[in-house]
Amino acid sequence: MRPKKTSREDVFLQYKLWLESVSGEGIIGEGKIHLLLEIRERGSLSAAATAMGLSYRKAWGDIKKAESLLGYPLTEKHRGGKDGGSSVLTPQAIRLLDAWTALKKEVNRKVDEAFQSFQKKVNQQ
Repeated sequence: MRPKKTSREDVFLQYKLWLESVSGEGIIGEGKIHLLLEIRERGSLSAAATAMGLSYRKAWGDIKKAESLLGYPLTEKHRGGKDGGSSVLTPQAIRLLDAWTALKKEVNRKVDEAFQSFQKKVNQQ
């Protein structure tokens, strides 16, 4: 069976959004935002990493790199005990998540408008 031929109604615009430093190093993008959300939900970096299919070392390194480039901590760690350790987001990380959500919403709205304009121009008869 042959795949369905794509029509112009099946064409979508995709893009990625991230913050990077002046030197071009990625600071925050969808992956790190997802990691922060998982830490907030699960209460630990280890549980968040497991849920995302990342090694703890990779997740820890990503958070440390972002903290270094941002200049402020994203998590507060509480060492183990009988129930193990935990991590909570700092107030700065919570503000970052809120600001990212607002930015993403605004960018999505503007991109949708621009893509609709693009489609009208392309589809003019």
